[in-house]
Order: sequence, then structure tokens, then C-alpha cells
Amino acid sequence: METYDALLAAIAPTTGQTRTILDPATGQPVGEAPVHTVQDLEQAIAAAQAAQPAWAALGHDARSAALLKAADAVERSAEELARLLSREQGKPLNGPNARFEVGACAAWLRAAAGTPLEPETVVDDGETRAELHYRPIGVVGAIGPWNWPMMITVWQVAPALRMGNAVVVKPSEFTPLSVLALVEILNQELPEGLLTAVSGGREVGARLAEHPGIGKIMFTGSTATGKAIIKSSADTVKRLTLELGGNDAGIVLPDADPKAIAEGLFWGAFINTGQTCAALKRLYVHDAIYDAVCAELTSVARAMPMGNGLNEANVLGPLQNRQQFAVVARLVDAARDSGARILLGGNPDPDQPGHFYPATLVADIDNSNPLVAEEQFGPALPIIRYSTVDEAVAMANALDVGLGASVWSSDPTEARKVAARIEAGTVWINKHGAVDPRVPFGGAKQSGYGLEFGVEGLKALGVPRVING
Repeated sequence: METYDALLAAIAPTTGQTRTILDPATGQPVGEAPVHTVQDLEQAIAAAQAAQPAWAALGHDARSAALLKAADAVERSAEELARLLSREQGKPLNGPNARFEVGACAAWLRAAAGTPLEPETVVDDGETRAELHYRPIGVVGAIGPWNWPMMITVWQVAPALRMGNAVVVKPSEFTPLSVLALVEILNQELPEGLLTAVSGGREVGARLAEHPGIGKIMFTGSTATGKAIIKSSADTVKRLTLELGGNDAGIVLPDADPKAIAEGLFWGAFINTGQTCAALKRLYVHDAIYDAVCAELTSVARAMPMGNGLNEANVLGPLQNRQQFAVVARLVDAARDSGARILLGGNPDPDQPGHFYPATLVADIDNSNPLVAEEQFGPALPIIRYSTVDEAVAMANALDVGLGASVWSSDPTEARKVAARIEAGTVWINKHGAVDPRVPFGGAKQSGYGLEFGVEGLKALGVPRVING
């Protein structure tokens, strides 16, 4: 276990250009991040290429054992990692936030290590025997976001390493310290050069996407950036896994119990203060229970404390950066100006330090309003009335994204019927955004392609090879 100060010191740059990272709750410095260059990236890729063959040769069992040791290392430094994450990203220590995220890192490492992947016999008829195997890709480039910087990095890194690849990680410019610290801890149990974080700007990300030494790119972030990566990767025909924007819909059926579902709805929408790709961002509620759902959800939201993440009482934090604060403020103001009813929030304190935007619920809003049609990625939830299930499904499916969705009902059979009609990669019943390392996860439409987690996630980090004969 490293102390918090020792962990910061271990990742502190000793040469080259640096950038001061500020706490989004206070505006105070958290630490200095290196500003790596394209040349640093080239060196990291070269080191990864050198380390990868020996790692691949170890086999699944030895690689899995190393990942289990890496999970132990994360747990030994869990509190220090959580504190750094809270200070840099803004999320509170408690609730489904910083400590939860660090715990998920260990859980996903163990899941990647423990998921079996056996050769598959596809034909064995006495004349032909064909087996499907997976071999390593080589070097994987992992480009992560600022909302769940540690957890999503592990989502990318753990299966890539398990499958025998080396990995070069490019963290978000907003949250590089968290990822650098996580990689520092993981490297306590990994061979030198196998896993490297390169904390650079857009030019580093662009070079990673086009680099001939990279066999696959894994990216979580905006749809616009995902499209740019597709174009950059085309000349080298890279494999891609893209988890892009969501704007997830939830449909509350008329038989639902408003009080019973209120807390689930709240955390589906407001986990990580709404800064989650697969969060609930559009809520469709039947006329018959609309007012009751609004009242119960408002009651839950009003009781959730927001503030500095290092305060143990808080469960909601600031937006991570001022740009995202501006997006949320613009969309809520547009909704108010259109005549929508603000049930709660919508009134940030201009004198409060940090990027705090209060938990906001907006009722009686048109489905075409920008707060509904655009992904707000923050603590503001529009609640839209509907009269028929057909109408609700049509509105839920109207956008060009489809990462996740949810159906809320007292009748699971009816909920599954509605879920089958929704165009999304995952549709949850009476919950939203509940990812599981055993269950494949990926988007539909412009929310990306490729699967993560479980056996399918491991396969996505390998090259299929058929042995026929």
C-alpha cells in the first residue's frame, strides 16, 4: 500500500511540460500531470511491442494469476486511489462513486481473470473437425473518458491483458492523474513495458488511432470523437470497440408503483451526478401515474446531499469541468424558457466555488425540447408524459443513439414485452445502468459497436483463428 502523498509523488513528472489539475469542487490544485508528446507515445508503443510476445507466451493461467495479483494491489491502495479520484473527478467518496469505482476496478480484474474461454468445436462430423481459437492481437490502444476514468480503463485493460495483448492507455486530459495512479498500481504486478499510460493531448490520441503498431482501439466517449477514430483507423484496418453517447430512455408503465421505483429511478439518472454514458436521461411516464412519479422522485432527489466529495456525507458532487456545466445550464435554461416546469433545482449558486449544478427535475416538457433530444450528461432529468405504450416506445426509439434503456413495471412479463421493442444495446427491467462483468455490454445505432465484458468481451480482444482438419 502506498500513502496518498507517495502515490502522487510516484506519478509526478520529473521532466518535460506539465499541467496543473484542479479540483472541480474547490478550484484548488490536485497535482501536476505530465503533458506527454507523440514521441513519448512512440516509445510506449515500442516498449509494448517488445514486452507483448513473452506475455502472450505465458498462457491464460499465468496471465490470469497476474491479473488477480493486480486486483489485490488495487485493493491495498483502494483508499488512496479513491481519494485521488474524488479530488480530480469530483465524485464523492461514498454512494455509487469513488470507493465504488475503485472496488469495481478490482472486481473487473478478477472477472477478466476468471472468465473461461475454451476453444470452440464448430464442426465435428467424422469427416471435418473445425475448432475456433483466439490469439492475441498485439498492442491495444485504450482511450478513456473523464467520467469513470479508473473503472473504464480497467474495462479496457483487463480483458486486453488477459488475452495476451500489451496496452497503451491514453487518459482524458481532464482526469489523467487517476489513470496514471491506477496504472502505477497495476504495474506493481505486471512486466515492464506491457502497460503504459501516455497523458497527452489530441495529437497523441490521433496518432494512437492511426499508428500501424496498434492492432485495436478501444474507445469510450462521444459519438463525434468515435467517428473521428473510425476514420483515423481505416488505413490500418484496426479492430475497434466503440462505446459512444447514450441519451438513454426509461419508460414507466401505468402499473408501476411510484414510491417503490423512485429511488431506483433517481440513481439510474443521477449516478455520478448524471455523468454516465448509460445513465437514464429521458424518462417517459404514463399519464395515470405521472404526477405521483414526479412527486416521489422529487422527494428522493431533494434528500440527496451534494457537495465536496471528501465530505463523507455527500453522495452528489460537482460536474467535472466547466464546459459540461455550461452544457447542462444551457439545456435547463432552454427548457425553462419553453414553458417546462422545474420541479427541483435549475438554480446554481453563482457564488459557490466549483462546478456544482443542483439535481434538477423538469416536468411537462415536450419530447422535441433540446433537454430531451440532446444528451445533457449531467444532473438534469426531463420527465415526459405519454398516453399509450406505442407512443412511449416510438419516442424512446426516435433518436439515433441506443446504448441503454429501461422499463419500469410491477409486471415483469409485460415489461419484457415492451423491452423487446426498444432499440438499445441493453434494456434493464426496474433498474437502469446496472452493468455486470459477466454480461456483455455494447451499444446500438450511433452509440457504437463491439461488446465488452464476459466471454464476448474476451473474444473481442483476440483474433479468431480456425483450425480445420
